[in-house]
Amino acid sequence: MKPYNAILVGNGTMGGRHRARFEACGVKFIAAADNQEEFNEITDKLTCETAGGLPADFAVIASPASTHYAYAKFFLERKIPVLVEKPLAISGEEAQELVDLAAKNDTLLFVAQSECFNPIFLNFRKHFLAELNARLGAGDKQYDAGDKQLGAGDMFVAGDMFVAGDNLPAGNVRLEFRREHKYSERCRDVDVSLDLLVHDLGLFFTLFRYEDVDISFKTSAESRDRARLYLKVARGPYKGVTADFYVNRDSDVDVRTISVSYGRQGGSPGSDYTVSLARYLDNGEIAHIPDSLENEHRFFLKLLDGACGDWGKRIARIAADCVKIASRQ
Repeated sequence: MKPYNAILVGNGTMGGRHRARFEACGVKFIAAADNQEEFNEITDKLTCETAGGLPADFAVIASPASTHYAYAKFFLERKIPVLVEKPLAISGEEAQELVDLAAKNDTLLFVAQSECFNPIFLNFRKHFLAELNARLGAGDKQYDAGDKQLGAGDMFVAGDMFVAGDNLPAGNVRLEFRREHKYSERCRDVDVSLDLLVHDLGLFFTLFRYEDVDISFKTSAESRDRARLYLKVARGPYKGVTADFYVNRDSDVDVRTISVSYGRQGGSPGSDYTVSLARYLDNGEIAHIPDSLENEHRFFLKLLDGACGDWGKRIARIAADCVKIASRQ
């Protein structure tokens, strides 16, 4: 990997984590801003090729969520690749505008939703898709992406595989995403949907396609700290799969779980199993999983090197789709 020079916007908790891990990979941060005045100093020196006399290969945006759109747009307009913390923006229109701008300028836009790179989730995703396809009778009809051309109407992209079939009976499959933590002063510029719900929506849309999903209902408490969402896969081979989401950032507990139930005729479906996406310290608090950020940064640098095909565009689209749902009232 060639050495990269980067700019950091937002030098708080997440900005510090991003910086430390990128520096461990050999990235040099040539400029950092933690407020608008400091950012203006960078913009005075910044051109498409140089920042303070040095080339800027990419920018990391870890500022408050309400500022993500403006900062990301600034760099994308100058064709400087961007890694931006979630949420991509605070409205669906702004999020889609950034995705379109990145595509227009052929510039990498990467949204840091590290939960998607959590090794616990990656293991869950692998086994859940395998079990789901097996239960739907499609386990013996999977193909590697390179072995079969996607045909109109008869194949569906699920993760990294092609799965045959149009209307497999998935109506008994139910997912429940639950994410709670105690009150924090961080991320108070947006409500809980744009703060927490986008995490689990990002996970969900690595399993199912946005265009196949309908929103049944979404509720938010007046406190802006609790929300519930119900989605249903209404089209495609996984038609009938449902998902409940519950988020609370003013809770008495710290929880990050995914529960799966397959349902049984004549009885309550219950939960066939529950996976915790977090590891816990002896005092009950959630332990940070360093592999998530490390996996995320390594993947971003691979994309920056030109590897992994269109995965960067796919991740950006998923992030925009998450904002479209999370910002819906």
